[in-house]
Amino acid sequence: MLLSELAEKELIEMENGVRYGYLSETECLFDPKTGKIFGFELHEQSAKIPFQKKKATTPLFIPWEEIHLIGEDRILFHRTSSKRRQFET
Repeated sequence: MLLSELAEKELIEMENGVRYGYLSETECLFDPKTGKIFGFELHEQSAKIPFQKKKATTPLFIPWEEIHLIGEDRILFHRTSSKRRQFET
C-alpha cells in the first residue's frame, strides 16, 4: 500500500466511534534508520481554524500498536494518548 493511499483514510476510534479526521492531517513519527513507524500525532481541530485564538494544547498520539484495522476507507484504532513515549533513536 502506498503512503498516498494511507493518507486518504479516515481515523476512527473503535471504543467511542469518534472521528479524528484523516491520516493526512497527522504527523507520522518513525525511526529514519529502520523505517519503523512509532505512531501518529494529531493536533486539535480548533488549532487549525484561522483567526482564532490558539490554545496551548497537547497533541494526541496514536501509537502504532493501537491500530486494529486498516480498511478500504478507514483506519480503526483502540485509543489515543495525550503524550507520546520517548523512542530510542
